[in-house]
Amino acid sequence: MWLGNVKAIKNTFVRYYSRKAAVNVRKINPKVPTQQAYSIAQSLYDIIKQNGPLSVSNTWIHAKDAGIEGLNSKTHMKIMLKWMRGRKMLKLLCNHVGSTKKFFHTTLPEEPQTEKSENEKEKEKPPIKKGKKQRA
Repeated sequence: MWLGNVKAIKNTFVRYYSRKAAVNVRKINPKVPTQQAYSIAQSLYDIIKQNGPLSVSNTWIHAKDAGIEGLNSKTHMKIMLKWMRGRKMLKLLCNHVGSTKKFFHTTLPEEPQTEKSENEKEKEKPPIKKGKKQRA
């Protein structure tokens, strides 16, 4: 019985330490100057926003058709997409279809900016607390 526990602990230990660390997408180097990276990112963002959630290969097809200035290859586009995810410009979605997974890049949902009426602002303010009454 004791030997079974040791095997279970060993298996858990091996499984835990054999995992790869997640890529820190905030430190991705876009391989172009920052100003050019932002212009490429804006073009890719517009493509994804217009055409809905896109896989990497579909994004590359649309990017080639758009003729984005400064985008060198599909690999460079993948680096730019990771860079954009690190900057919170894009989100990666995963769709499970049976035993396979499909990954799609999408833009983050934009919250509508609406003006609140004065009445709604009054409701949000916390009530005024009254101090304790002093006894005479």
